[in-house]
Amino acid sequence: MALVLSLSGCGAVAGVFVWPVDAPTPTPVTSHATSLPPSSGATPSGSAAPTPSATKTALTIPQARQAMRQWVGKYNAVLKKRKWWRSNARIDALFIEGAMHEGVLERSREDYGWKPEHKPINLTGAPTVYLPRPEQQPSAGDWFIAQATYKDTKGHDRPHVLAFFRSPGQSFRLAVATPIHWGQQMPKPLLDADGYVTDMDNAVARAVAEEYQNFWNGERKKEGDSGYRLAKNNYSRKAFPEVNKGLYVGFAGYGSVFGFRTASGGSFFLFALLNDSKSVNNVLSEALLVPKGSKTIQELGASWFS
Repeated sequence: MALVLSLSGCGAVAGVFVWPVDAPTPTPVTSHATSLPPSSGATPSGSAAPTPSATKTALTIPQARQAMRQWVGKYNAVLKKRKWWRSNARIDALFIEGAMHEGVLERSREDYGWKPEHKPINLTGAPTVYLPRPEQQPSAGDWFIAQATYKDTKGHDRPHVLAFFRSPGQSFRLAVATPIHWGQQMPKPLLDADGYVTDMDNAVARAVAEEYQNFWNGERKKEGDSGYRLAKNNYSRKAFPEVNKGLYVGFAGYGSVFGFRTASGGSFFLFALLNDSKSVNNVLSEALLVPKGSKTIQELGASWFS
């Protein structure tokens, strides 16, 4: 049975771990920047990538399906709780990394008198799940990516891509999610003989994430130093001048990079740019494509949360 298939449920799960090294200090601002609650996997890290494990029990499709259903159920139930964002336990039970930063930022939105940005997830159709080979799962846990259609923050049905991860003995939690830009679509994955997605190139993943971090931190002198550049029509080139007009905290690093090789020979990546945990003011989640033989980065989807 192919392990990239449609499932009835929601969500997705995280992929290959690539951590930044020597993250820069965030730009100080006067704002309602919020500190994160203590949690594993909540902040940018300089750790080496965990090695795949060949000994733990493999994640199966039925287990992933059930985990997705359980997560969506928990998420929708928590959103009904009054001021759920004020509970560290509720945030920590659902989210890690970029998704956790977004959960905590609801506190700042409340301080400003704004409505919560998180909305219930009601799926339209069945999600497509992308699962790596069991031996390619990191020793730190299990992950998978999913594409699912549900309403965006403006109420429009829209494809989203999500990544979930679980540590041993824990439930799956959302690490990163973003809607796909209008007119774009997820690439077809390169499947191996058993139907698993093919592992991405960690070196390329790191370079792409670092290029995005430099770009969004306004370090134009470093543009292209990674060996890659944002495409001329990349949506971030249009969005950055608008986003950067207000209060802005520079990104200290990025979370886990999830991804796979595409059927056309390119690479797909999904990750979130993160502030330092002591000054969380904005999150940028990115779904990116590097075509085969190219050094340019195409943006398939993005989500700015502040």
